[in-house]
Amino acid sequence: MPQEKRTARLTVLIDPRKKAVFERLCAEEDAVASQVVRRLLRRYIEERLGKAWVPEKTESKPAPRRRPRIARRQ
Repeated sequence: MPQEKRTARLTVLIDPRKKAVFERLCAEEDAVASQVVRRLLRRYIEERLGKAWVPEKTESKPAPRRRPRIARRQ
């Protein structure tokens, strides 16, 4: 699977006890929390879309913004 670009940040506030248990469980499987969260997000996306998540091979740039047309008076 192609490497995904990881530049977006997601901040989630959770109960500190839940965070501690989550980090301990992640460590037991020799994974860091961010790896597990990315895996959970990918599974959720695939469930909702009904197909496998495949990152785009090329970065797509957003379409340029067009200026609204102004009606000219005659």
